[in-house]
Amino acid sequence: MLEISRKTNLLEQASYKYSLQDVKEPNLYRDMYNYEEAPKIAFNQRRVPMNMPEDIWITDTSFRDGQQAMAPYTVKQIVDLFKLMSRLGGPYGLIRQSEFFIYSEKDRQAVQECMDLGLKFPEITTWIRANKKDFKLVRDLGIKETGILVSCSDYHIFKKMNMTRKQAVEYYLETIRSAFDAGVVPRCHLEDITRADFYGFVVPFVNEIMKLSEEAGVPVKIRACDTMGYGVPYTGAALPRSVSGIIYGLQHYSGVPSEMLEWHGHNDFYHAVSNASTAWLYGCCAVNCSLLGIGERTGNIPLEAMVFEYAGLRGSLDGMDTTAITDIGKYFEEEIGYEIPPRTPFVGEDFNVTKAGIHADGLLKDEEVYNIFNTEKLLKRKPGVTVSKTSGLAGIAYWINDHYNLTGENEIRKEDPIVAELKEWIDRQYDEGRTTNISNRELREKLKEMKQND
Repeated sequence: MLEISRKTNLLEQASYKYSLQDVKEPNLYRDMYNYEEAPKIAFNQRRVPMNMPEDIWITDTSFRDGQQAMAPYTVKQIVDLFKLMSRLGGPYGLIRQSEFFIYSEKDRQAVQECMDLGLKFPEITTWIRANKKDFKLVRDLGIKETGILVSCSDYHIFKKMNMTRKQAVEYYLETIRSAFDAGVVPRCHLEDITRADFYGFVVPFVNEIMKLSEEAGVPVKIRACDTMGYGVPYTGAALPRSVSGIIYGLQHYSGVPSEMLEWHGHNDFYHAVSNASTAWLYGCCAVNCSLLGIGERTGNIPLEAMVFEYAGLRGSLDGMDTTAITDIGKYFEEEIGYEIPPRTPFVGEDFNVTKAGIHADGLLKDEEVYNIFNTEKLLKRKPGVTVSKTSGLAGIAYWINDHYNLTGENEIRKEDPIVAELKEWIDRQYDEGRTTNISNRELREKLKEMKQND
């Protein structure tokens, strides 16, 4: 049978209706996921069309998934970060939603205080255990949407839940009906989708969800969860690891609209950002992130990374205030006591700081040579240098100009005698066995001493 596709406006075969394969033994993809070896990336050379949605956005899970990986935030910390996140997302709400726990009194107080701010974005959503009592709690708080766990790999269905695929589908659908009865929009978290039997379970199950949604007249969101970070962004990669294949399949064979589709990834194999961008490119409107990427094991998709991915793909920040990223980083370190690894992009202490003399020479001539963009404008952070044994004359001159705000005619050149004298002192430090960088305090004190001896 041929039908006009609403997605491509082309005649396409509509005979691909996948049925649930209720297998007796779990499909654990042992050829790909041999637990004693590194996971293998298989290719079948099947390619799907790129299909960027008209609108894309970011959602947040800092107060849900993020809180599972560190000491719980206080109510004040949640409210402060929520306000910074709203500022970062800008007037158009490019950080569209933020996800909260609501189990404890403290969780609910944080939700209420964030709601009392009256901010349009991010919209507050929740994540709950799938039972009627929790659905009522969501509704009573005045929250319209909640996430529910619908694990979809046989690792979870057979090994954790001790069910068959058919039993799992029946249980999940009853849970979704409970959400409808409570007047809450369910967001179905397809946990462990990158180890799931995509056409034998995921597509038939999502088809049932979409059918139930249509019958009830209530929208349902689908979150594709790369729980273990197995997803890959490569063209021609085989399922279940292909991110583009997953997004295409959910749209093409289950009819999930782009605006109801969300990608949630982890960074176990360093693919979190590239996988999220791939999800956008192939038809997913939302990518779910956390501040600084804080989350279980190796973390989630860093929210600040996707802000700049958005700008790169769209050619504009569209109102997002990226200076809030620096304030968020400072808040984590100064108010929460979280130690950010110094080389973390955008927020780490050293992210735009060079220690190599040849790089400092480039910065001295024109900062654009060795700085990724105007970090002073976009992040309120000037490029800097750290003085060490490899800094050279250029690095020392740059440090002096930067720390004493010397510009124009007052600027120190690397040929200046004071630079040569300071370098001689630094070289002696390392000749005598020093192994650490020269601190800013030490440099200031040495310059003060040199000036007094003139």
